[in-house]
Amino acid sequence: MQIKNIVRILGLLVTLLSVTMLPPALISLLYRDGGGVAFLVSFVFCLIAGLAFWYPNRGQKGELRAREGFLIVVLFWTVLASFSAVPLILLESPNLSITDAFFESFSGLTTTGATILTKIDGLPHAVLWYRQQLQWLGGMGIIVLAVAVLPMLGIGGMQLYRAEIPGPVKDNKMTPRIADTAKHLWYIYLTLTIACAISYWGAGMNLFDAICHSFSTIAIGGFSTHDASIGYFNSPLINFICVFFLLIAGVNFTLHFAVLHSRSLRNYFYDPEFKVFLAIQFSLTIICFVVLLISGVADTGFEAFDLALFQAVSISTTAGFATTSFADWPTLLPVLLIFASFVGGCAGSTGGGMKVVRVILLYLQGLRELNKLVHPKAIFTIKLGNKALPNRVVEAIWGFFSAYAAVFVICMLLLLAAGMDDISAFTAVAACLNNLGPGLGAVAANFADINDFSKWVLIIAMLFGRLEIFTLLVLFTPTFWRS
Repeated sequence: MQIKNIVRILGLLVTLLSVTMLPPALISLLYRDGGGVAFLVSFVFCLIAGLAFWYPNRGQKGELRAREGFLIVVLFWTVLASFSAVPLILLESPNLSITDAFFESFSGLTTTGATILTKIDGLPHAVLWYRQQLQWLGGMGIIVLAVAVLPMLGIGGMQLYRAEIPGPVKDNKMTPRIADTAKHLWYIYLTLTIACAISYWGAGMNLFDAICHSFSTIAIGGFSTHDASIGYFNSPLINFICVFFLLIAGVNFTLHFAVLHSRSLRNYFYDPEFKVFLAIQFSLTIICFVVLLISGVADTGFEAFDLALFQAVSISTTAGFATTSFADWPTLLPVLLIFASFVGGCAGSTGGGMKVVRVILLYLQGLRELNKLVHPKAIFTIKLGNKALPNRVVEAIWGFFSAYAAVFVICMLLLLAAGMDDISAFTAVAACLNNLGPGLGAVAANFADINDFSKWVLIIAMLFGRLEIFTLLVLFTPTFWRS
């Protein structure tokens, strides 16, 4: 294990992170909200710490193996999210405990969107910007951006990229060189963010809110600058813009690249995962619309459709934005939407959950087992589109599902042991493991009232969800640490 090389890389990443403390300080200066000192102190602290990690090990360069890649990715999220908590600890407003500061920073960087903050509207602009910025940086993974830069510093990027990019098949690259791949991902990501911000601004948001909400929309994070979330603006047009960009961000970014490269929209409709993803969104919207109309929650058909479309897409893509408290809807709908978050977005998107393609493969594997019961001697091949998948991929999907279920059950049992009621415990774990944000019961509005032990359990659940279980779980196997 190349420990010194790993420490060197972490030092570089922490040094890069220190630069992200400067924009909130500038925002504080612009709005004169008094929150800038904490970010300037955090900048200096992170810069010194990063250089202290890097400088003694600056000569330790070597090609990374897969094992080092997994360890760096896990350390990246834990170390950088921990350093991201520093300004939140130092701030006087809000006055957060260490546990709450870590919860908020991990929730931001993992794009979970669960918050312990209340009275968000009254927070300093620097804090509001910082929370949204954390989600934007975590949305695609800062490490993907680092992969485009670090090879020039003597660090091989393929191992990091394969460990970070979500999805069941990680051997495919959009371009021959990994640095080019990362750059193309970020060009698309940045372009969508700018387009989203301009759209929000044109629809009536002020410039600050437009930029901040574009950060969390494209990252599918869910943080907002207002307690009422998107509902604060009371605008069907803004709701539609949010839904539109959530759907785009919920699609595989490599598919966006393929469409741009070929200059043809047909690639979208040739992709089986994309078609199932849209079908799920359509079905959820129709179910919510019908139930809201029948139950009388909405006064008009347009209002019912607006509520149904927004909440169905927001929850199922794991964004967690709100225009109303969906927890108060007829019980069928909040439970249905929470379960929909287990599916989440497409592989290679900024969404959470198990990913649509994995659910498709689980379904196809189930059909194959049923067919084998009828025709035991027949050979059935699982195909995704026109491509037959090797058995190792299907086996990996079942392994992922088993690990996902095991992590979920363990986290839920720990929350129950800590005294949380069953509905709150189930949905809190679902919200954090799926990187969703809001739950039901005691965690419907925020996570401020749960105890510290439960918050640390949920922080771990956020990491498992963001790293798609295996990347983190592999570190707990004895084989990983054998030389």
